[in-house]
Amino acid sequence: MGKAKRPKLSTHEFFEKGHLHYLTHISIDNVIFGFHDNQLKVLLLEWKETHRWCLPGGFIFADEHIEEAAIRSLKSRTGLDNIYLQQFYAFGDPNRERTKHGISPPAGIKKSWLSERFITVGYYALVEFSKVVPKPDEFSESCQWWDIEKVPTLILDHNHILEKALQSLRLNLNDYPVGKDLLPQKFTMPELQRLYETILGKQLDRRNFQKKILALDILERLNERKQGGAHKAPFLYKFDQRKYEKAMKQGLKFGLQ
Repeated sequence: MGKAKRPKLSTHEFFEKGHLHYLTHISIDNVIFGFHDNQLKVLLLEWKETHRWCLPGGFIFADEHIEEAAIRSLKSRTGLDNIYLQQFYAFGDPNRERTKHGISPPAGIKKSWLSERFITVGYYALVEFSKVVPKPDEFSESCQWWDIEKVPTLILDHNHILEKALQSLRLNLNDYPVGKDLLPQKFTMPELQRLYETILGKQLDRRNFQKKILALDILERLNERKQGGAHKAPFLYKFDQRKYEKAMKQGLKFGLQ
């Protein structure tokens, strides 16, 4: 049996009749992390008319796997495929949809299915900043990157979801080499260290960091240096795909924290 045709609803139709197409009481929120100019970034949407900001998310069609919904939502905001995506938490506070930072239905709709209690499943994604073309949806004014330290007050409990995603990312640093997804294909050791420092919110000892990352044996030092740097610019590195895949199967233990 094939999948039903995906409807394209107006804002008014979505608030009034969305429950006829999507699963009710459950949603998805994606925390999309990028790294640029030595800053950890997060992709946010600005709702039309209200000018409030939120995490990119969405709802699940009745015939759709929850992870497929997360991937669909992620691709529609970034334009990218094959992105590292990690489910990290389910948010089920019975009062989470009733905060002062919520979104009201359009004029003429007294009660919407979106006003009911929702449980949302959080995913975080790691993307290379330069490859993303942020795309707003029909309900948002814009889709923009924000420095993680300058994120505004978001709707509902999205600030809490973002903080939980960042905590989860930190906990996974010893098991997953995030630089493979967040950095360009070629990078310097100082850039890689700065990425980890930004995520952790603290400085790391240079010699100790380099010793530990090289001990993983998943990097290849290239015979070229960073262009536009000092006379002795740092060497460039890249991930060795074969060694990386082998290490991921065996399990990594960075010992960073």
